[in-house]
Amino acid sequence: MDTLIKDLCTNDSRTEKTKKLFLLIVIGGGLYGATLGLWRSPLQALFVAVKFPLLIGLTTLGTGLINTMLAQLMGADISFRRSFLIVARSYALLVIILDSLVPLSLFLLFNLPSMSSEAAVSAHSILLLTNVLLITLAGILANIQLFASLAAVCKTRILALQILLSWLGINMFLGCQLSWNLRPFFGTPSLPVRFLRDHPFENSFYEAVYYTLINLIN
Repeated sequence: MDTLIKDLCTNDSRTEKTKKLFLLIVIGGGLYGATLGLWRSPLQALFVAVKFPLLIGLTTLGTGLINTMLAQLMGADISFRRSFLIVARSYALLVIILDSLVPLSLFLLFNLPSMSSEAAVSAHSILLLTNVLLITLAGILANIQLFASLAAVCKTRILALQILLSWLGINMFLGCQLSWNLRPFFGTPSLPVRFLRDHPFENSFYEAVYYTLINLIN
């Protein structure tokens, strides 16, 4: 799969490489995103087809400068353009892997109880957890490729690993918050279908996690 991405970018300028990678992310991410919202409704599928690649694109853009600064502080000669391209390639691979799992996702979707059934809440939970596992699997494979790309431009594999871990921390921090702002993706059965929740920039992902933990403890 990584070879496919390299083939797409062969003999192109970096600008052309970036355009092709983002086109792949938009189309491939839109396809997978549509499967996330399809169980809730066709309109939700359309919304998520827009939001899923948007989430990836905003995360890549938002972390680009910080990733470059961290890499250079650690002693790696990685420019902003190169770090941006490396991360974009890893996300493109993530999308390709997720698209290869679309048949599995659709099989689950069409065999779950419908949105109008009494088991809708349970079906929603199964759909959510299954897709979280699929995204996690795709993310692990994409990060293996990301490490290989960093190892090719860093002095040592230890340095590449250190940069990878720092980048992952930044990407996850911003990605989780953006996913909170852009929700819903799956569409909660008891809530109306809409592009964004009311007041999408109110509170944060981390506040929600904190209060959830407090409620569990109490």
